[in-house]
Amino acid sequence: MAEIRDLREAVGELIHDGDTVAMEGFTHLIPFAAAHEVIRQGITDLTLARMTPDVIYDQLIGAGLVARLVFSWGGNPGVGSLHRFRDAVENGWPRPLELDEHSHAGMANRYVAGASGLPFAVLRGYRGGDLPEHSATISTVTCPFTGEELAAVAALTPDVTVIHAQQADRAGNVRLWGLTGVQKEAVLAARRVLVTVEELVDELTPHPGGLTLPGWVVDAVAEVPGGAHPSYAAGYSTRDNAFYRAWDAVSRDRAAFTAWLESEVLGGAPAVRR
Repeated sequence: MAEIRDLREAVGELIHDGDTVAMEGFTHLIPFAAAHEVIRQGITDLTLARMTPDVIYDQLIGAGLVARLVFSWGGNPGVGSLHRFRDAVENGWPRPLELDEHSHAGMANRYVAGASGLPFAVLRGYRGGDLPEHSATISTVTCPFTGEELAAVAALTPDVTVIHAQQADRAGNVRLWGLTGVQKEAVLAARRVLVTVEELVDELTPHPGGLTLPGWVVDAVAEVPGGAHPSYAAGYSTRDNAFYRAWDAVSRDRAAFTAWLESEVLGGAPAVRR
Protein backbone atom coordinates (compact mmCIF):
# COMPACT_ATOMS: atom_id res chain seq x y z
CA MET A 1 0.00 0.00 0.00
CA ALA A 2 1.14 3.49 -0.81
CA GLU A 3 2.67 5.66 1.89
CA ILE A 4 2.76 9.44 1.77
CA ARG A 5 6.45 10.30 1.90
CA ASP A 6 8.90 13.14 1.53
CA LEU A 7 10.44 13.06 -1.96
CA ARG A 8 14.01 12.79 -0.68
CA GLU A 9 13.16 9.84 1.55
CA ALA A 10 11.07 8.11 -1.10
CA VAL A 11 13.80 8.33 -3.75
CA GLY A 12 16.44 7.13 -1.33
CA GLU A 13 14.37 4.14 -0.24
CA LEU A 14 12.99 3.05 -3.62
CA ILE A 15 15.76 3.76 -6.17
CA HIS A 16 19.14 2.08 -5.82
CA ASP A 17 22.44 1.97 -7.69
CA GLY A 18 22.19 -0.34 -10.70
CA ASP A 19 18.39 -0.27 -10.91
CA THR A 20 16.35 -0.22 -14.10
CA VAL A 21 14.21 2.89 -13.75
CA ALA A 22 11.32 4.04 -15.95
CA MET A 23 10.35 7.71 -15.70
CA GLU A 24 7.33 7.93 -17.96
CA GLY A 25 5.09 10.78 -19.00
CA PHE A 26 4.04 11.83 -22.49
CA THR A 27 4.39 15.56 -23.28
CA HIS A 28 3.20 16.46 -19.78
CA LEU A 29 3.39 14.89 -16.32
CA ILE A 30 7.12 14.23 -16.77
CA PRO A 31 8.67 13.63 -13.30
CA PHE A 32 11.52 16.14 -13.43
CA ALA A 33 11.58 16.81 -9.68
CA ALA A 34 12.12 13.12 -8.93
CA ALA A 35 14.91 12.95 -11.53
CA HIS A 36 16.64 15.92 -9.91
CA GLU A 37 16.47 14.20 -6.54
CA VAL A 38 18.13 11.14 -8.10
CA ILE A 39 20.92 13.45 -9.29
CA ARG A 40 21.30 15.05 -5.85
CA GLN A 41 21.59 11.63 -4.23
CA GLY A 42 24.10 10.43 -6.82
CA ILE A 43 22.23 7.20 -7.55
CA THR A 44 24.30 5.72 -10.34
CA ASP A 45 24.86 2.89 -12.84
CA LEU A 46 21.21 3.14 -13.82
CA THR A 47 19.45 1.59 -16.77
CA LEU A 48 16.85 4.15 -17.83
CA ALA A 49 13.75 3.15 -19.80
CA ARG A 50 11.43 5.63 -21.50
CA MET A 51 9.44 5.78 -24.70
CA THR A 52 10.56 9.35 -25.42
CA PRO A 53 13.72 10.21 -23.49
CA ASP A 54 13.76 13.97 -23.76
CA VAL A 55 15.36 16.62 -21.54
CA ILE A 56 14.77 14.69 -18.30
CA TYR A 57 17.08 11.91 -19.44
CA ASP A 58 19.52 14.34 -21.06
CA GLN A 59 20.07 15.72 -17.56
CA LEU A 60 20.51 12.33 -15.92
CA ILE A 61 22.88 11.15 -18.67
CA GLY A 62 24.90 14.36 -18.44
CA ALA A 63 25.16 13.90 -14.67
CA GLY A 64 27.01 10.63 -15.32
CA LEU A 65 24.46 8.39 -13.63
CA VAL A 66 23.31 6.29 -16.60
CA ALA A 67 24.98 3.16 -17.95
CA ARG A 68 22.26 2.03 -20.36
CA LEU A 69 19.25 3.54 -22.12
CA VAL A 70 16.19 1.58 -23.30
CA PHE A 71 14.14 3.83 -25.55
CA SER A 72 12.23 4.43 -28.76
CA TRP A 73 12.98 8.07 -29.62
CA GLY A 74 15.25 10.75 -28.23
CA GLY A 75 15.20 14.49 -28.71
CA ASN A 76 14.36 17.92 -27.31
CA PRO A 77 10.72 18.22 -28.45
CA GLY A 78 10.25 21.01 -30.95
CA VAL A 79 13.91 22.06 -30.71
CA GLY A 80 16.38 19.39 -31.80
CA SER A 81 18.90 16.93 -30.42
CA LEU A 82 19.72 15.91 -26.89
CA HIS A 83 23.35 17.01 -26.72
CA ARG A 84 24.29 15.30 -23.44
CA PHE A 85 22.82 12.08 -24.86
CA ARG A 86 24.78 12.54 -28.09
CA ASP A 87 28.02 13.35 -26.26
CA ALA A 88 27.72 10.15 -24.22
CA VAL A 89 27.06 8.02 -27.31
CA GLU A 90 29.59 9.66 -29.61
CA ASN A 91 32.38 10.53 -27.18
CA GLY A 92 31.72 8.54 -24.00
CA TRP A 93 31.36 11.73 -21.89
CA PRO A 94 30.86 11.70 -18.99
CA ARG A 95 30.71 7.93 -19.43
CA PRO A 96 29.89 5.50 -22.26
CA LEU A 97 26.20 4.82 -22.82
CA GLU A 98 24.84 1.46 -23.95
CA LEU A 99 21.68 1.63 -26.09
CA ASP A 100 18.70 -0.69 -26.59
CA GLU A 101 16.53 1.01 -29.20
CA HIS A 102 12.95 0.09 -30.12
CA SER A 103 9.97 1.43 -31.99
CA HIS A 104 7.23 3.17 -30.01
CA ALA A 105 4.99 0.14 -30.54
CA GLY A 106 7.75 -2.17 -29.37
CA MET A 107 8.32 -0.22 -26.15
CA ALA A 108 4.60 0.03 -25.40
CA ASN A 109 4.17 -3.68 -25.94
CA ARG A 110 7.17 -4.45 -23.72
CA TYR A 111 5.49 -2.57 -20.87
CA VAL A 112 2.19 -4.35 -21.55
CA ALA A 113 3.92 -7.73 -21.38
CA GLY A 114 5.56 -6.78 -18.12
CA ALA A 115 2.27 -5.55 -16.68
CA SER A 116 0.56 -8.77 -17.79
CA GLY A 117 3.15 -11.06 -16.22
CA LEU A 118 4.15 -12.42 -19.63
CA PRO A 119 7.73 -13.04 -20.81
CA PHE A 120 7.30 -11.28 -24.14
CA ALA A 121 4.85 -9.48 -26.40
CA VAL A 122 3.97 -10.17 -30.04
CA LEU A 123 3.40 -7.50 -32.69
CA ARG A 124 3.75 -6.78 -36.36
CA GLY A 125 6.78 -4.58 -36.78
CA TYR A 126 10.53 -4.23 -37.18
CA ARG A 127 10.44 -5.59 -40.74
CA GLY A 128 12.74 -3.80 -43.15
CA GLY A 129 14.88 -2.24 -40.43
CA ASP A 130 18.05 -3.24 -38.64
CA LEU A 131 16.99 -2.76 -35.00
CA PRO A 132 16.68 -6.55 -34.45
CA GLU A 133 20.36 -6.89 -35.37
CA HIS A 134 21.34 -4.54 -32.55
CA SER A 135 19.04 -5.62 -29.72
CA ALA A 136 18.90 -8.82 -27.69
CA THR A 137 15.32 -7.93 -26.69
CA ILE A 138 13.88 -8.20 -30.23
CA SER A 139 13.25 -11.58 -31.84
CA THR A 140 10.61 -13.41 -33.88
CA VAL A 141 7.97 -16.00 -33.08
CA THR A 142 5.85 -18.21 -35.33
CA CYS A 143 2.11 -18.05 -34.75
CA PRO A 144 0.89 -21.55 -33.81
CA PHE A 145 -2.44 -20.91 -35.55
CA THR A 146 -1.47 -19.31 -38.86
CA GLY A 147 2.24 -20.02 -39.22
CA GLU A 148 2.92 -16.31 -39.66
CA GLU A 149 6.25 -15.01 -38.42
CA LEU A 150 5.78 -12.09 -36.06
CA ALA A 151 8.04 -9.79 -34.08
CA ALA A 152 8.54 -10.61 -30.40
CA VAL A 153 9.87 -8.22 -27.77
CA ALA A 154 11.00 -9.14 -24.27
CA ALA A 155 8.87 -7.94 -21.37
CA LEU A 156 10.09 -4.76 -19.69
CA THR A 157 9.86 -4.96 -15.89
CA PRO A 158 11.54 -1.95 -14.31
CA ASP A 159 12.84 -2.17 -10.78
CA VAL A 160 11.20 1.21 -10.26
CA THR A 161 8.69 3.27 -12.22
CA VAL A 162 8.40 6.96 -11.41
CA ILE A 163 5.54 9.10 -12.70
CA HIS A 164 4.02 12.49 -11.95
CA ALA A 165 0.26 12.93 -11.57
CA GLN A 166 -2.19 15.65 -10.68
CA GLN A 167 -3.71 14.27 -7.50
CA ALA A 168 -3.53 11.58 -4.86
CA ASP A 169 -5.75 11.03 -1.87
CA ARG A 170 -4.42 10.32 1.60
CA ALA A 171 -4.74 6.57 1.08
CA GLY A 172 -2.32 6.80 -1.85
CA ASN A 173 -4.82 6.37 -4.67
CA VAL A 174 -3.62 8.40 -7.67
CA ARG A 175 -5.55 10.32 -10.30
CA LEU A 176 -4.07 11.58 -13.58
CA TRP A 177 -5.67 12.92 -16.73
CA GLY A 178 -4.82 14.48 -20.06
CA LEU A 179 -2.25 12.75 -22.27
CA THR A 180 -1.41 9.68 -20.25
CA GLY A 181 0.90 7.71 -22.53
CA VAL A 182 2.07 4.42 -21.00
CA GLN A 183 2.13 5.47 -17.34
CA LYS A 184 -0.40 2.84 -16.29
CA GLU A 185 1.43 0.02 -18.05
CA ALA A 186 4.82 1.16 -16.73
CA VAL A 187 3.46 1.28 -13.19
CA LEU A 188 1.88 -2.17 -13.38
CA ALA A 189 5.07 -3.65 -14.88
CA ALA A 190 7.35 -2.35 -12.12
CA ARG A 191 8.49 -3.94 -8.88
CA ARG A 192 8.37 -0.60 -7.03
CA VAL A 193 6.47 2.60 -7.83
CA LEU A 194 6.96 6.23 -6.83
CA VAL A 195 4.39 8.86 -7.78
CA THR A 196 4.89 12.59 -7.33
CA VAL A 197 1.72 14.66 -7.38
CA GLU A 198 0.69 18.26 -7.66
CA GLU A 199 -1.70 17.99 -4.76
CA LEU A 200 -2.90 15.71 -1.98
CA VAL A 201 -6.69 15.83 -1.71
CA ASP A 202 -9.30 14.35 0.59
CA GLU A 203 -11.26 12.92 -2.34
CA LEU A 204 -10.27 12.27 -5.95
CA THR A 205 -12.27 14.13 -8.60
CA PRO A 206 -13.36 12.19 -11.70
CA HIS A 207 -12.10 13.55 -15.03
CA PRO A 208 -13.14 12.41 -18.52
CA GLY A 209 -10.52 10.04 -19.88
CA GLY A 210 -8.62 10.06 -16.60
CA LEU A 211 -6.85 7.16 -14.95
CA THR A 212 -7.00 6.03 -11.34
CA LEU A 213 -4.13 4.00 -9.94
CA PRO A 214 -5.16 2.25 -6.71
CA GLY A 215 -2.92 2.68 -3.72
CA TRP A 216 -2.06 -1.00 -3.66
CA VAL A 217 0.01 -0.70 -6.86
CA VAL A 218 1.98 2.30 -5.56
CA ASP A 219 4.72 2.21 -2.92
CA ALA A 220 5.11 5.92 -2.18
CA VAL A 221 3.41 9.20 -3.04
CA ALA A 222 5.21 12.52 -2.61
CA GLU A 223 3.44 15.87 -2.86
CA VAL A 224 5.61 18.00 -5.17
CA PRO A 225 3.75 21.00 -6.66
CA GLY A 226 5.35 21.89 -9.97
CA GLY A 227 7.15 18.55 -10.01
CA ALA A 228 6.71 18.21 -13.78
CA HIS A 229 8.39 21.53 -14.70
CA PRO A 230 9.46 22.39 -17.40
CA SER A 231 6.78 20.04 -18.76
CA TYR A 232 3.29 20.64 -17.45
CA ALA A 233 0.42 19.09 -15.53
CA ALA A 234 -2.93 19.55 -17.27
CA GLY A 235 -5.21 21.61 -15.06
CA TYR A 236 -2.33 22.89 -12.92
CA SER A 237 0.41 24.39 -15.08
CA THR A 238 1.54 25.16 -18.62
CA ARG A 239 4.59 24.03 -20.55
CA ASP A 240 7.69 26.18 -20.15
CA ASN A 241 8.59 26.41 -23.83
CA ALA A 242 11.34 28.94 -23.12
CA PHE A 243 13.17 26.38 -20.98
CA TYR A 244 13.19 23.81 -23.77
CA ARG A 245 14.55 26.39 -26.21
CA ALA A 246 17.20 27.53 -23.75
CA TRP A 247 18.20 23.95 -23.00
CA ASP A 248 19.65 23.55 -26.48
CA ALA A 249 22.44 26.05 -25.77
CA VAL A 250 22.99 24.86 -22.19
CA SER A 251 23.31 21.23 -23.18
CA ARG A 252 25.59 21.78 -26.18
CA ASP A 253 28.55 22.78 -24.02
CA ARG A 254 29.97 20.58 -21.26
CA ALA A 255 31.01 23.50 -19.09
CA ALA A 256 27.65 25.26 -19.49
CA PHE A 257 25.81 22.08 -18.61
CA THR A 258 27.98 21.43 -15.56
CA ALA A 259 27.43 24.99 -14.34
CA TRP A 260 23.67 24.63 -14.87
CA LEU A 261 23.62 21.33 -12.97
CA GLU A 262 25.50 22.77 -10.01
CA SER A 263 23.40 25.92 -9.90
CA GLU A 264 19.90 24.60 -10.62
CA VAL A 265 19.94 21.03 -9.26
CA LEU A 266 22.81 20.54 -6.85
CA GLY A 267 22.58 23.99 -5.30
CA GLY A 268 26.32 24.55 -5.51
CA ALA A 269 27.15 21.26 -3.74
CA PRO A 270 28.38 18.03 -5.34
CA ALA A 271 26.02 15.10 -5.60
CA VAL A 272 26.08 12.72 -2.65
CA ARG A 273 27.79 9.57 -3.90
CA ARG A 274 26.40 6.57 -2.08
